[in-house]
Amino acid sequence: MLNRLVSVAPMMDCTDKHARYFLRLISPNVLLYTEMITANALIFGDYKNLLAYDEFEHPVALQLGGSDPARLSQCAKLGEDFGYREINLNVGCPSDRVQSGQFGACLMLKPNLVAECVAAMCDAVKIPVTVKCRIGVDENDSYEALVHFIKYVSAAGCKVFIVHARKAWLSGLSPKQNREVPPLRYDVVLQLKKDFPELTFILNGGIKKISEVKEHLKLFDGVMIGREAYYNPFFLNEIEQEIFLRKKSLTRFEVMEKFIPYIQKQLKNKIKISHITRHLFGLFHGQPYAKMWRKWLGEARHLDFILWEEQ
Repeated sequence: MLNRLVSVAPMMDCTDKHARYFLRLISPNVLLYTEMITANALIFGDYKNLLAYDEFEHPVALQLGGSDPARLSQCAKLGEDFGYREINLNVGCPSDRVQSGQFGACLMLKPNLVAECVAAMCDAVKIPVTVKCRIGVDENDSYEALVHFIKYVSAAGCKVFIVHARKAWLSGLSPKQNREVPPLRYDVVLQLKKDFPELTFILNGGIKKISEVKEHLKLFDGVMIGREAYYNPFFLNEIEQEIFLRKKSLTRFEVMEKFIPYIQKQLKNKIKISHITRHLFGLFHGQPYAKMWRKWLGEARHLDFILWEEQ
C-alpha cells in the first residue's frame, strides 16, 4: 500500500526523471509523480523513452492526460507494466494547450466522461487509479457541482482524490496565475473529507512550511507539495525529519556527492548536462552561497562536449 502522507506534485517541465532521482536522494519516503504525459504521446510516440525511469525513484506514480477512455486504458496498462505504483488522471491543469486537447481542468465540467475514463483504467490495471482535480472551474464552482463530480468519479472506481484547493479560470489567467490568483479554499476540501469519509483526500495548493504540513495532516489523509519542493528541494529534508522521523539525513553537499555518479552515467548516454543541472538551482535556497551556486550551475551548462570527451 502506498504511503500518501506526503507527495510531490506532478509539474510540467519540472518533475522529469532527473529531478525525481535528485529529490529521492533527499527524501526516501515521499511519493513522487511524473510530469503529465498525454495518452496520445504514449500511443503514437516513443513510449519506452517517455516512461523510462530509474528504480531508485520508487515509489513513483504516473500522471496521464487525456479524455479517451480506450486510450487511457491502454496507457494505464503500459504504466503498470513499466512498474509505476499508481496511475493518476490530470483533471486540474488549466493551460490553454491542455484545454484544446480536452483534458485537464476542463474535464471537471464533464464528470460523466471522467467517470468513463476512470472506469476504463480501473478495469485495465490492478494498481490504484487516482484523480487530481480542482475545487471548481470558472463560474461552475458551487459545492454542489463539486460533490456531483466526486460522486460520479468515485462510483467509477477512484478512491483517492488529490484536490488543489483553488478553482481554475480557463480564460483570462495563465497557468502561473492559476496557482496564485484564485483564493485557496482549504475549507472546501475539508468539507469533502467530512462528506465522503470512505474516500481518501490529499490536499494540494500553497503548502510551503513544515508547520503547515503538520497542521494539514491533522485534518486530511495527506498533503501534496508543489513548487516549494522544486524551488526549495531541501524542504523535503525537513519533511523527512519532522514527518517521517528520520534521525539522520544527508547534508546538501552529501546529496550532491551521491548525485554525481548519476550525472556521470547520464553524460555517458549523451544527455546534456543542462537537462540535469536545471533541477539543482534551488538546492542551496536560503543559504549564504546560494547565488554563487546558481552562477556556477549556469556556467556548467556549457560543458557538455568537454565532459563527453572525458568519459
